[in-house]
Amino acid sequence: QVQLVESGGGLVQPGGSLRLSCAASESIYSAYFLGWYRQAPGKERELVGFMTNGGGTSYGDSVKGRFTISRDNTKTVSLYMNNLGLEDTAIYYCTIRLGGVQYWGEGTLVTVSS
Repeated sequence: QVQLVESGGGLVQPGGSLRLSCAASESIYSAYFLGWYRQAPGKERELVGFMTNGGGTSYGDSVKGRFTISRDNTKTVSLYMNNLGLEDTAIYYCTIRLGGVQYWGEGTLVTVSS
């Protein structure tokens, strides 16, 4: 059972940047899928972006060009977010697929407000 813990959320002004981290309880080097989702108040959870074990990445249209997923080491994945807007306010969740099992963190809240 892999535990995932997100951190780095908080309050940021429009146009600002944040880095979210997802720390795993064990190595996720062989994870097939490393992803970030978000859920805004009153909305369904949506895919922010993901990275495959080959290093390829894909992003949702709403964050493309502003967000970047990075595998920092064997246990940490980061989401770099730039030029944040009010619409980016949400709880952000990291998820991995490892050994055929999908694991989720508890989420970290990002609030974009002036």
